[in-house]
Amino acid sequence: MVQLYNLHPFGSQQVVPCKLEPERFCGGGRDALFVAAGCKVEVFAVAGQELCQPRCAFSTLGRVLRLAYSEAGDYLVAIEEKNKATFLRAYVNWRSKRTENSRVCIRMVGHDVEAPFSETFRDQMSIVEMPLSEAPLCISCCPVKGDLLVGCTNKLVLFSLKYQIINEEFSILDFERSLIIHIDNITPVEISFCIGYVAVMSDLEVLILKLESDPKNGESVNHHPRKTNNPVKLSEDISNETLQLESDDFVICQKPMELLGEKSEQSGVSVTLESTGLADEKIKYFHVQHLLYRRFAPDISSYVLSDDIKLHSLQLLPIYQTGSLTSERKNSSQEKELLSLFCFFSLPHVGYLYMVVKSVELMSVYQYPEKSQQAVLTPQFLHVITSNNLQCYTVRCSAAAAREEDPYVDTTLKACPPVSMDVCALRIQLFIGLKAICHFKNHVILLTKADPETIPERRESPKRLLSRKGTSVNLKTPPVAEAGWNLYIVNTISPVQLYKEMVDYSNTYKTAKTQSCIHLLSEAHLLVRAALMDASQLEPGEKAELLEAFKESCGHLGDCYSRLDTQYSHLALPYYKMSGLSMAEVLARVDWAVEDGSQKYERGLIFYINHSLYENLDEELSEELAAKVVQMFYVAEPKQLPHILCSPSMKNIDPLTAISYLRKLDTSGFSSVLVTLTKAAMALKMRDLDMHRNEMKSHSEMKLVCGFILEPRLLIQQRKGQIVPTEFAVHLKETQPGLLVASVLGLQKNNKIGIEEADSFFKVLCGKDEDTIPQLLVDFWEAQLVACVPDVVLQELFFKLTSQYIWRLSKRQPPDTTPLRTSEDLINTCSHYGLISPWVNVLISSESLADKNYMEDLSKLQVSL
Repeated sequence: MVQLYNLHPFGSQQVVPCKLEPERFCGGGRDALFVAAGCKVEVFAVAGQELCQPRCAFSTLGRVLRLAYSEAGDYLVAIEEKNKATFLRAYVNWRSKRTENSRVCIRMVGHDVEAPFSETFRDQMSIVEMPLSEAPLCISCCPVKGDLLVGCTNKLVLFSLKYQIINEEFSILDFERSLIIHIDNITPVEISFCIGYVAVMSDLEVLILKLESDPKNGESVNHHPRKTNNPVKLSEDISNETLQLESDDFVICQKPMELLGEKSEQSGVSVTLESTGLADEKIKYFHVQHLLYRRFAPDISSYVLSDDIKLHSLQLLPIYQTGSLTSERKNSSQEKELLSLFCFFSLPHVGYLYMVVKSVELMSVYQYPEKSQQAVLTPQFLHVITSNNLQCYTVRCSAAAAREEDPYVDTTLKACPPVSMDVCALRIQLFIGLKAICHFKNHVILLTKADPETIPERRESPKRLLSRKGTSVNLKTPPVAEAGWNLYIVNTISPVQLYKEMVDYSNTYKTAKTQSCIHLLSEAHLLVRAALMDASQLEPGEKAELLEAFKESCGHLGDCYSRLDTQYSHLALPYYKMSGLSMAEVLARVDWAVEDGSQKYERGLIFYINHSLYENLDEELSEELAAKVVQMFYVAEPKQLPHILCSPSMKNIDPLTAISYLRKLDTSGFSSVLVTLTKAAMALKMRDLDMHRNEMKSHSEMKLVCGFILEPRLLIQQRKGQIVPTEFAVHLKETQPGLLVASVLGLQKNNKIGIEEADSFFKVLCGKDEDTIPQLLVDFWEAQLVACVPDVVLQELFFKLTSQYIWRLSKRQPPDTTPLRTSEDLINTCSHYGLISPWVNVLISSESLADKNYMEDLSKLQVSL
């Protein structure tokens, strides 16, 4: 399903001042456009929104059949035809071609250049001729390394880009024929090559391979043909007998087939590698991994001729690791680290986009309203041309790449719109007589030719056209003059500008609370994300603007998911986190208006606030916002209200307001002791000690401990990474230290607090530094022994206690508070303690040891040894 929005991704357009009708054209990196016509190539400078200016021109050997540019190496390669023979030539150092009559050096691939000619090569264009045993049919340049792949009948030839070093200051670009890939049963019509990934397309078949350079089992380089996989027999539906039945009277149509991953080896296509490079070549390809095989069949149910049902526009699109460039080669352009790779190809009415790295899967299917002629894929868009329309579709490449790049996507920390989201058409722009398209940087290049024969057909109504599928329109009157042509450069607007238009457009759906609002804002988010991933295309200062738009888009998506009651409401949390908005800023965006006398809060907003208040954020809400949060949870999630009130962010809540809501709660469905403790904490905050005591007396001490375990923040909170005892804990220290120790012990046994955190809590609570041990902490250690903590900490506990007993005995230092347990209590309740020896009784009965605390420490020390 394709959704249609009438947006404006295309900005200004300009006409390329070509002298002859273009036959082939392609973009050249960031600033050049190559146009081939007849036996000449014109180069135009394209920079920003300025007019396209002629740069230089040079002659070719013959008419250009195919044209490709490689940014790595900055060279142009062409398949040329002269006298019914085809030639493969690369044009190097073309920027030095200032005039058409400037001298040009022609050399054969792989031939060494002598040093005396170095200065000549530095200042003039070179043409590198690459002879082949078979006629070249198609070409493709690796966008990262600059290697050249050439398609011939039943085989592909790989030319590796290299540099001949003339001297320390100068090197010459050259090629080496390093590999031949023999592919049986497929004649390539189009090919695409990117860092070892090879896509081959015939009229109705697509094959994607991966060339792997790691040798298996230490195998050596084989300079003779070697099969990398055993070709399987043809599948049952394609037997040899069936193939022999084909004649002039019968056309055998093979069944459609899609094979992914290892299953694609069952396609019946045999792939063989033949290494032809030198032994010192750095990268050798040893075997092939099959990734995808897909075969289509003509639709025989329609009256359209089968010649019209052919694949076109094969393309591999790489997305690189954001901000990561790795290279050790001084003479080559920096190699980018591949993050993800996508493959696109199209039938006349349907386009297919696959992801081919790590796993091979079909991401998107594009249904065109008219018959397509050509398409180009970019990280942000898919541009498709029909005879009269330029169509712009969204793509899901950035969504897939984001999941490859960031493991925290799709968690409570981060989110990204799903790959499976419906694609949409942003714009269908009218252009009469579209013939070809290419793309580079932020420019879409279009060739139009106003063919008079198509004008009457275009004026036919759609219904009449559908009823005449099998007929062709023949005009009796031939055109008087040859149809005119134009080559246009259509500049796409900046991602930020289109993003703002999408956001404005989404406001039309905002009040209706529909999924269209989320869909359009997701498209805007992916647009900005894709632009940030394609960092090489960013202008200075544009990245900061994109980052701001990215955060803003996250905020808009957070608003959508928090206000719409959908199954994905939980996504409000990660999107708000990514937006950088504080909790107060999010709450300020909430519409608090009451509808029909009752306020409804959607679960997305509740989930975000609830999770944020649990995270111990260093943010304190104002009294007004805190009161609104309490009201929200009383209406939507009353069971969470006691927990919400214990959050450090709710510090400024009015205690009277909190108690009034707590008293309204029906505690039949959840723990009433937690409500009691929360009310006691609020009473303590109001300094109402009588109310506090009454609440604490309503439950037994054991139930109170259970209440503290349910909500540890009643006693312990964290602010800026530091443990902070609450006012409730300080009060219990003075009035009920036994309850406090039992509660912290309960928290430890239930994994609500760690051992070191508990020790730190008692030190901070008693106002002691790291080297001073308060008696309350000693009481806690003794309680741990009585509670039979695991044996893994038993020896550590005994060491802590005996060290403290010895230190106090040696220093004659009494405990700062009254111990909760005597030595007899420990002996009676803990099996780890022994009996008091008689000599200790004699020693402590003497008049010199009349200090009771001293006697207790001595007794505890003796029974613990």
